[in-house]
Amino acid sequence: MTAKKIIVGYDGSAAARAAAGWALDEAARTGALVEFFYAFEWPSRAPAGTKIPAPAEWPGGEIDRTVHGLMSDVVSAAAHSHPAVRTDMSIVHAAAALTLVDRSAEASAVVLGSHGHSAVGNLLGSVSVAVSAHAHCPVVIVRGQIDPGAPVVAGVDDHAAALPALAFAFEQAQSRGVALQVIRAATPPSGLLQVPPPITADALAAEQRALDELLSSWGEKFPGVAVTARVLLDHPAHALTVAGRDAQLLVVGTRGRGALRGTLLGSVSQHLLHHASGPVAVVRELSRP
Repeated sequence: MTAKKIIVGYDGSAAARAAAGWALDEAARTGALVEFFYAFEWPSRAPAGTKIPAPAEWPGGEIDRTVHGLMSDVVSAAAHSHPAVRTDMSIVHAAAALTLVDRSAEASAVVLGSHGHSAVGNLLGSVSVAVSAHAHCPVVIVRGQIDPGAPVVAGVDDHAAALPALAFAFEQAQSRGVALQVIRAATPPSGLLQVPPPITADALAAEQRALDELLSSWGEKFPGVAVTARVLLDHPAHALTVAGRDAQLLVVGTRGRGALRGTLLGSVSQHLLHHASGPVAVVRELSRP
């Protein structure tokens, strides 16, 4: 990860505090600035006798002071726990998901807790799903206890979306000084009329050779990272959920195809966001102009 800026969705909840800790640790390794971000979506009002909503009104006063106090507290705590990390904070009166997606264009990562709360409504939760699908940078959803000695696990297929995810996984493994496990899952066919044809041992062996060949070029770029690669006959969502139990970070792309090679589609990424036991990084393939 380049040393740019890590944006943390922060609302003071336990999940947000875990996300803040993850981001600060990451910034300590990379030199990135950490920006603590709070979005306050205040409801609009509709005057009596009309169906047209009026512009949202920010209440100010005590609520405004509470939010600023919350953000000042997390910046102060970060200065004590990670004195070498540069921090900033931003408070917006706008939609959390839309604003985070927009700001992700200038960030190296967006980090969110698995759920959260704010004075008005839910800041994270559904926001994490929306941001992971549309952000311009990797999105990390933090949950669970993290073993600093555990490997990074990456799920890949043969689609171009696997390449940015694989690059992010190698960078993470290298900066953390841990091994990288790469998994390609092939969904087993079912039924008598199987389309595509049954996956054979020879086909799986060919997939393993292709995966090993792919990773050999990455090994030249990251010679200090110990890499293991496995092709599994399993649904990608299940295979990666299981593998993620022993990982400190699970990295996936958001698109993919291939009946044999498995599918890293949005449905798989969303499954992992809800069911993985540890942090999940979703790396979206960006469209090219």
